Amino acid sequence: LQLLSNVLLWDGIVQEDALRGLGLNKLLNRYLLLNLLNTPPGLDHIEKCSKVVACFPERWFQDLKSGSTLPELLNFCQHLLQ
Repeated sequence: LQLLSNVLLWDGIVQEDALRGLGLNKLLNRYLLLNLLNTPPGLDHIEKCSKVVACFPERWFQDLKSGSTLPELLNFCQHLLQ
């Protein structure tokens, strides 16, 4: 989670496609999501998910329509809905 947070701090400095690819496709979807899927439900799990969401730059979501998300976040969103 700390690595994801540090990588996403480069928003606005590194090209957005590269940053989303590294931060979301590689770190979140390959490593963090696997850990979250194996975490038992409860307050600890909710806290971990909240920390992940707090890392995302708000700017990425400004132009999205209501009820939609970034394609890289579909798996994470489905996990949150469960």
